[in-house]
Amino acid sequence: MSTEAHRQVHRRAHRDGKERDPTFYPVEKKMGEDSLQTWIVELLRPLIERWYEALGRPRFVGADQFIYYRQFDPSKVVAPDVYVLPGVPPGRRVRSWRVWETGIAPSFALEVVSSDEPYKDDVDAPERYRELGVKELVIFDPDWERGRDRVRWQRYRRLKTRGFVRVETTNVDRIHARVLGCWLRGIGAGEEARLRLATGPEGEELFPTAAEAERAAKEAERAAKEAALERVAALEAQIASAAGARGKGPEAP
Repeated sequence: MSTEAHRQVHRRAHRDGKERDPTFYPVEKKMGEDSLQTWIVELLRPLIERWYEALGRPRFVGADQFIYYRQFDPSKVVAPDVYVLPGVPPGRRVRSWRVWETGIAPSFALEVVSSDEPYKDDVDAPERYRELGVKELVIFDPDWERGRDRVRWQRYRRLKTRGFVRVETTNVDRIHARVLGCWLRGIGAGEEARLRLATGPEGEELFPTAAEAERAAKEAERAAKEAALERVAALEAQIASAAGARGKGPEAP
């Protein structure tokens, strides 16, 4: 549908005086996705959700849903690989998101560069996210070493005086995401490339996955039990030694 057609639909809806929107907003992609993108997202999305829970600020963290940001115009859409909706509780079912219905736009978005279209996100994504109103966009290219003009990380932020601009590009393994309040850190290479969250002044500590946290808790519990048993055994040995000394009594002169 052309821009003029969208305008006519808009005018008719307002002229009818009804709270209705006849526009069709698709909820599913019709194209396939690189399996590497899927693996990266499957690890990272729940990590960000757990991170916000640990901070005491739970919020919705989604992946690959259509986000429409202009009513009556379904061409104004993005589908971030990972995104955060502030003020929206985790666990909510989201098939697609229409910004004008709540006034809530993602505060953070991540795009993983596709191997088929490595330059698409460089050109198209920043402008669309600027229009959307996102505070911070990070673009990650897992195959950055395949081209001399490709870059591992790009970070865009919305600044008061300059608008939505690129503030950082780097090929190191990590980048600080200001909205998240932690680091995004690349691990592995090739098909094993993944993204993790990291903490510390330089992002040196990996934030654990749920499975890692569970293993660490079990290990700590086991170590605590072993330490308690060792203390009990030491105390029993002291008691036995003291009892043995009393049983002998003083030697006769």
